[in-house]
Amino acid sequence: MHRAARTATVAIALATAFGITACGSSGGEGVAADAKQTLTVWAMGAEGEKLGDVAKEYTKANPNVNVKVTPVGWDVAHQKLVSAAAASTLPDIAQMGGTYMGEFAEIGALEPVDTKVFDEKDFFPASWEQGVVDGEVYGVPWYVDTRVLYYRTDLAKEAGIDKAPATWSELRSAAEAYQDKAGTKWGLNIQPSGLDTVQSFYPFLYSSGGEIIDKDGKAVIDSPAAVKAFEEYGTYFDKGLAKKSVQPGYDVTKDFNKGDVPMFFSGPWIMTLLNDQYPDLAGKWAVAKVPAGEKSVSMAGGSSLVISKDSDNKAAAKEFITYLTDTKGQEDWFKRTSDLPAATAAWESGPLAEDPNLQVFREQMETAKNSPPLPQWSEITSKVDSAVEAVTQGKESAEDAAKKAQSEVEGLVK
Repeated sequence: MHRAARTATVAIALATAFGITACGSSGGEGVAADAKQTLTVWAMGAEGEKLGDVAKEYTKANPNVNVKVTPVGWDVAHQKLVSAAAASTLPDIAQMGGTYMGEFAEIGALEPVDTKVFDEKDFFPASWEQGVVDGEVYGVPWYVDTRVLYYRTDLAKEAGIDKAPATWSELRSAAEAYQDKAGTKWGLNIQPSGLDTVQSFYPFLYSSGGEIIDKDGKAVIDSPAAVKAFEEYGTYFDKGLAKKSVQPGYDVTKDFNKGDVPMFFSGPWIMTLLNDQYPDLAGKWAVAKVPAGEKSVSMAGGSSLVISKDSDNKAAAKEFITYLTDTKGQEDWFKRTSDLPAATAAWESGPLAEDPNLQVFREQMETAKNSPPLPQWSEITSKVDSAVEAVTQGKESAEDAAKKAQSEVEGLVK
C-alpha cells in the first residue's frame, strides 16, 4: 500500500474537528441483505478498475443489490477517505491497507468485522493482523503481497553460484561474485535514500529479529538486532555493491534485463512485468525467499476490505466481502489482477499451486511481518528512512543512526 500523502495526526485532527468520535452509529445491520439497495464501494488504483467487472457479475446473480464501484487513485485516496469520514459519507465498503487501518479505527469510522462469518484461520496470519487494532478486527483480508529476492539465474552460473542465497553471508558473497565473475555493474539493488526507504530495509530489519515498535508499543529501533540490520544494509554501499543514489521513478527491471543489476527485492507484480516486457528473459531469472539473518522474514503488504460504521447496508456489504474473499472469489481475483490471495485455501490448486515462483511468495507470507496499525506510522517510518540514508551515505554509523531514530520515534509514540 502506498504511503498516505498526509500524516495520520492531521487526519485525526480533521476528523475530530468534524465531530467524528469513537461512538459512530448504532452498529445495526440496517437494510436486509436481499433488499433492493445500492452498495457503494471505493477501491484504489488498478484494483478499482478491475473490481467494477466483478461487481457487474455479482449484481447479475444478486439483482436486488446494485454494486457501485468508484475507482480512486492512490495519490488522492487518503485525502478522500479522511474527508468522507469527517462528513460521515464513507462508502459502504472501502479498500484499506495497514497504514490507514489504525487511523480510521481510532476515529470510530469502521465497523468491527463479524468474526463468526470471517475466520482468522482462513487467512495468512500477517494479513489478518493487519486489520486488528487494539484487539478488535476491522478489516477482512482481500489480497496480500510481500517482498522476495529476484535474481538472474543465467548470470549466477557465470558467477559460479549454484543456488539461491539463503543467508546474509551468502547474499553478500553472491553480490560480490556477480560483480567479479559475471561482470555486473552492481551486486544488489536496495534503496539508498528517499521516501519509503524503509520498505527496502524491512527484509533486513525483520530477518535480523529487529523491529521498529515492539508488541508493547515501545520503540526498539536501536536494539542490537536493528543495529545489526543497519550495519548489514550499509555494507552493500560501503563495498560498492549497491548504488548510493537513484533517480526518482527508477525502474530496476531495466537494469535487471541489461544485466547491470542481478538481484533485487520486490513484490509479485514484478513477475508479470518481467514476463510481459522482457520475454527474452524467460528462464533466466527466479525468485527466492529473503536471505536470513536470524531467520527469513519479509514485510507483509496488501489490502483489506472495511465496512463503514455509518453504513445502512452492512448486511449486503458483508455478503459482497464474503463473495470476494472466499476461495472461488480469491481465485477469480488472482486471474484478473495477479494479486495474491489472502485466503490460504485459494493456493491449493491451479497456477498458484503449480508455479514454483508463486509458491515462494506463499512460503514467505507464512512468516511475513506486518506494520503495527498506528495512526502515526508514516511519521515513524520517515525517521527510519532518514536513519537508513545516514548509514548508506556514510554520514553516521549504524549505531549512531539507530540511536537518533530511537529518540525521534520515542517522541512519536509516547
